[in-house]
Amino acid sequence: MNELPAGSLADLSTSLNFVVHNLWLLIAAALVFVMHLGFASVESGMTQSRNTVNILFKNTAILGIGLISYAIIGFSLMYPGESFSGGLFGFAGLGLNPGETGMTPSYNPHYTYWTDFIFQAMFAATAATIVSGAVAERVKLGPFLIFSLLFVSFCYPIVGMWKWGGGFLNTLSTPFYDFAGSTLVHSVGGWAALVGAMMLGPREGKYAAGKVRSFPPSNFPLATIGMFLLWFGWFGFNGGSVLSADPAALSLVFVTTTLGGAAGIIGATAVSWLTKGKPDLSMALNGALAGLVSITAGADQLLPLSSIVVGLIGGILVVGSIALLDQLQIDDPVSAISVHLACGIWGTLAVGIFGTLASPAQFLSQVIGVLSVAAFCTFFAATVFGVIRWVTPLRVSPEEERLGLDLGEHGEVAYGFMAPQFGFEWEARGSSGEVTPRHAFASKMD
Repeated sequence: MNELPAGSLADLSTSLNFVVHNLWLLIAAALVFVMHLGFASVESGMTQSRNTVNILFKNTAILGIGLISYAIIGFSLMYPGESFSGGLFGFAGLGLNPGETGMTPSYNPHYTYWTDFIFQAMFAATAATIVSGAVAERVKLGPFLIFSLLFVSFCYPIVGMWKWGGGFLNTLSTPFYDFAGSTLVHSVGGWAALVGAMMLGPREGKYAAGKVRSFPPSNFPLATIGMFLLWFGWFGFNGGSVLSADPAALSLVFVTTTLGGAAGIIGATAVSWLTKGKPDLSMALNGALAGLVSITAGADQLLPLSSIVVGLIGGILVVGSIALLDQLQIDDPVSAISVHLACGIWGTLAVGIFGTLASPAQFLSQVIGVLSVAAFCTFFAATVFGVIRWVTPLRVSPEEERLGLDLGEHGEVAYGFMAPQFGFEWEARGSSGEVTPRHAFASKMD
């Protein structure tokens, strides 16, 4: 049998390694894409059925807006080029610019430029989706979509560039560290969610006569499915952030991610059970997501025991945060602020406390990163929401809110059996005899 020359074997090995690394990142991008179905399921399941169409439409539209705007502007803002270092702002030009080969620049030889873009793009719309849940059931659709366009085009990529694109957080004497985005994805969306919820105010009747009124979720099974879809996608979210198919690193990230989410369930369930006297499913679901958010910043740096501690504290923290927001009368229908902001901050700070990077200097850098992102994101969100509110109403009318945004914003209902309840009359139109819904409220809005 003829043997291949040593040089040919080396070339073959390099080529196979490239294919494996590139393929894994594409699979990870697909897993992160599935998370959008998870967000849509959790949000529609945890809100009232009269707002389901609106929730699903926003989650669908955000994905379209996010992918296109990130391709045209966001990716070049987030990754301004190899020569960029240490700044606050950089831009590589409009559109996607792969060069002649379509290969990634030398900072990572494991995948193509196109693979790099599609993986990063899957993250981009996530931040705006977080905002969607916190302002659900009372924000007008048009103004929210305008906000989402600006937020995904500018706010998210600029903040991401500060670390992942070589910006100032990456050039601190002890660089800020956020492996997969506890701050750079989750807290970015969380800060905007907090600003939006505060500017809109609570839903009608949420805080009345000194009491916190509960709005029962429309579909707990759907919300539970959504949580598991998000967890499934998180293997791509964190696992893909290894940016290669390195067996040791990838396996560790899968383990720490899983243990963090599991510990979050235990933490949130234990606290809510002790305080309410009965186990609360919504808190268990929030606990899983809280643990996953908490572990995201240091999933590659923590050992399994540390990941359990970080996830457990995240689960405890989310219950306390939900209670605190209700005390402050900040209405968040799906607990997005508590899950993504509170636990995103905790997970980021935990990198300086646990794991291989733990040190006082690292903790200080983590604080600097959290505060920098908080300042910019709250300013950006307050400015954009404020300008939009000055130009056009940001919140639906009280009548639309009572009837539901499905009717007020879309003229539709989510489930056929609800049509009689909301006064739909079905009429034939046109020569084809097409049957379409008509509602008295839609007539008044014409």
